[in-house]
Amino acid sequence: MLILSLDTSTAACSVALHKDGTLLGCYELFTERTSAAMLTTLIDNVVAQAGFSLSQLDAVAVAKGPGSYTGLRIGVSTAKGLCFALDKPLLAINTLAGMAEQLRAYYSSDYLLCPMIDARRMEVYCALFSTSGQEVAPTSAHIIDEQSFQDWLTKSPVVFFGDGAAKCQALLGQNSNALFPEELVVPSARTIGKLATEAFAAGAFEDINTFEPFYLKDFMTTQPKKAVL
Repeated sequence: MLILSLDTSTAACSVALHKDGTLLGCYELFTERTSAAMLTTLIDNVVAQAGFSLSQLDAVAVAKGPGSYTGLRIGVSTAKGLCFALDKPLLAINTLAGMAEQLRAYYSSDYLLCPMIDARRMEVYCALFSTSGQEVAPTSAHIIDEQSFQDWLTKSPVVFFGDGAAKCQALLGQNSNALFPEELVVPSARTIGKLATEAFAAGAFEDINTFEPFYLKDFMTTQPKKAVL
């Protein structure tokens, strides 16, 4: 099972290649506006340097969002183009689930993980995951205030991370159950590919003709509504 994964959900751009769930190679760039210019080059390099050709892929996976409108459009368009050209299936993974996967091994079952992507002003895209990988609060656009996540914080420690977490730390940082890792966690194709391996085994393929990124567009084009978390 050879899977190429792409993540262009934010300013970071990454591609990864997994074989039977094992990471063979990964390229990550963190320069603004790199996705469109460098994505094809990164794809060619990671596949060739692992000793394979694009025709040997079994599937292409992409981070479906939420995230940057432009970044998601570039990533999904590229993934769909590869699938059409190579006649390969498409897998789509929630960007926040991929971020949570980066930290799952570092916390016990007592903790909840809350990946956050900066949206605008005091708004973030976020979700809550258990350390077993279960989504316990769905992906939403949430306007941060002093009452955010209070129901969850009374029950267990919550780890807030990602480029949207700074907004939350300023308001919730005094709560002993609100934890903020020092290292910035950014979306990465490394964990998109890991989750895509599981999706492939489950046969969770997308319809290439109709698939669209998960923009959370209602929140971007209308007045944001506060999500209850």
